[in-house]
Amino acid sequence: MKVIIAEKPDQGLKLASPFSFKKRDGYVEIAPNQLFPEGAYLTWAIGHLCELVPPEEYDQKWKKWSLDTLPIVPTQFQHRVTKSKWKQFSIIKDLLHRQEVNEVIIAGDAEREGEAIIRIILTLCKNSKPMKRLWISSLTPKAVINGFENLLEEQETRDIYYEALSRACADWLIGMNASRAYTLLLQKKGISDVFSTGRVQTPTLALIVKREHEIENFKSEPFWEVLATFNMDNKIYHGKWHKDGDSRLTDEQMAHKIMQFCKGKNAVIDSIEKERKEFQAPFLFNLSSLQATANKMFKYSPQKTLEIAQKLYVKGIISYPRSDSSYVTKEEAGMFPDTLAKISELGAFKEFFPLPIESIMNNKRYVNEKKVTDHYAIIPTEQVTDPAKMSGEESNIYTLIVKRLIAAHYKQSIFDYTTIHTLVEGRATFISKGKEQIQEGWRKVIYGKQKEKDADEDEQDLPSLEEKEEGIVQDVKVKNGKTQPPKRYTEGQLITLMKTAGKHLDDNELVKVLTKTQGLGTEATRAGIISVLRDRKYIEVKKNQVFATNKGKVLIQSIGPSILASPEMTAKWEQRLHEIGQGKASSQEFMEQAKKLSLKLIEDAKEQSNHWSFDGFDLSEFKQTRGKKGGKGKTTGTKVGSCKKCDGDIVDKGTFYGCSNYQSNQCNFTFSKKILGKTISQANAKKLLKDGQTNLIKGFKKGDKIFDAKLELKGDKTQFLFEK
Repeated sequence: MKVIIAEKPDQGLKLASPFSFKKRDGYVEIAPNQLFPEGAYLTWAIGHLCELVPPEEYDQKWKKWSLDTLPIVPTQFQHRVTKSKWKQFSIIKDLLHRQEVNEVIIAGDAEREGEAIIRIILTLCKNSKPMKRLWISSLTPKAVINGFENLLEEQETRDIYYEALSRACADWLIGMNASRAYTLLLQKKGISDVFSTGRVQTPTLALIVKREHEIENFKSEPFWEVLATFNMDNKIYHGKWHKDGDSRLTDEQMAHKIMQFCKGKNAVIDSIEKERKEFQAPFLFNLSSLQATANKMFKYSPQKTLEIAQKLYVKGIISYPRSDSSYVTKEEAGMFPDTLAKISELGAFKEFFPLPIESIMNNKRYVNEKKVTDHYAIIPTEQVTDPAKMSGEESNIYTLIVKRLIAAHYKQSIFDYTTIHTLVEGRATFISKGKEQIQEGWRKVIYGKQKEKDADEDEQDLPSLEEKEEGIVQDVKVKNGKTQPPKRYTEGQLITLMKTAGKHLDDNELVKVLTKTQGLGTEATRAGIISVLRDRKYIEVKKNQVFATNKGKVLIQSIGPSILASPEMTAKWEQRLHEIGQGKASSQEFMEQAKKLSLKLIEDAKEQSNHWSFDGFDLSEFKQTRGKKGGKGKTTGTKVGSCKKCDGDIVDKGTFYGCSNYQSNQCNFTFSKKILGKTISQANAKKLLKDGQTNLIKGFKKGDKIFDAKLELKGDKTQFLFEK
């Protein structure tokens, strides 16, 4: 009899669904059938059932955070069962040791983490039974049965277990040692907080902080543009003055002189340039591109998109979502005609049929076995479902995936781009741009009647014009503007940024490695990394814009040029980990290098701390004080003044200042601890409550505007007070 171990309960039930089975406590019992003549037990983990043990379980001296006890390097890494999951672990262990059981089938997700989750459980259970591996990318009954009929030998996937284990242990080493080192060294500078670091999260944070500094240091400059309306025999179009391709003038008087010169003057079309461009349909989705698209269209966070896609996968209606590939094999492509035939009957997609291209079997843009690694692209399965019968969020994601597949069966879209150079009085040159859609192609599916986002605002519908055609300047005006700072990343752009982090390296070889290994993190972990940065207060996400917090800036300032903040370390690690997964490198040698790196990062941090400067940073939120309960390092609970609405005390609540009588009489007098990007220190809070206004606070930021002001109390509300 066999024991099948899935990664999660819902996945386990999906694997059991093609068979007759009875539910038990923590597992199901599959009745004897053609695939399992003796029947089978099918149980599951609950995600990560086991975890790496904390430092103090190796050595009690590591329980206390101290620079003297670093580095923390266990002789041999150990796992333990997560406390809340002991019951399920015991159920799995009992099944494995039953006398009638003679084989184990590893049925975690078909990738590194899924491999590691189940194998670690088997190790802790001291399993000695033979093992095989279920490797599937879809949970439809057909895919499940086919997977059980074609089980892999255990040794075929053993190397990716070593890869996952090496990744987890090395990340533990770097995170544990560097986090303690920077936290303790920053405490010596009076900055009291816990600063977590990580091999992927820290370089990602560094990229966000870099953009934040670019925005903060950007100085907006005014500019002027001269815009003209031309009339060529009643054919009207618009143009923008330029010289050597630059249309912006820094001298307002010069702009007005050009305007005056052009008024009512004769104009002639000096030249017309036409270029035809063909655009291929987009690739099929991998997880990163799905997350980026869903964020752009629906403002879904990457984590939310992954959760929705996971639900659709468990329902069996899309393929495995944590895929890093945009390609499928000929086997999947062979199923597209049947799947698309079912899709064509649904009201949401009827208008796109019949398809212009019947088959993409020989189109290597989509069907390329060499570019399919663990999983193929995210595609709808043959278990087609009407999006009208789904929840709004699930319908949105499913529709995106279906439309990508339909669009792949459409012809390219074709545009003619026209550039007209108009000369006024033989001296002033104006440029006009326009485009004409020649063939809609796949855009009909992706965009429909909606206007494509990010279209060039300078493009216009141009009339039919010829070179040397003459006319007049019908109207001319000066338009003023200001140079704009770089935009903050959206969460979707951040996913793409992590994937292309190699662009931020100078070493071409490392760029190639990061490109090959898909950048910072993996398809499965990027959304989680962004969530970790948010949870640890390094970033804030407001209206889908990612802001670096004061805490995030302080950490990156302290890390400075260390390799910890560079994608370089990840590039080298990913290359070696990939080789471990292929059986071409030793996991033991890799771990020895990770141990040496941990020591180097600690030594670097100590050396850098001698030169740390935090001038210009507001460090008041990190100051170490004692709250009412006397807890060391606490800032909350500290009294800053008397309440203006009752007889209570105003105390520091962490993210805001509020009345101590809220519980007893619901007094709701509060004011925020952070206003327009500036932290209101306890000293300023005390002054506000005592004198009615704070000291001058520099650097409030609203949009692109930065200003200095005091805060004053009007009744129980705060408002800005500007100095004359």
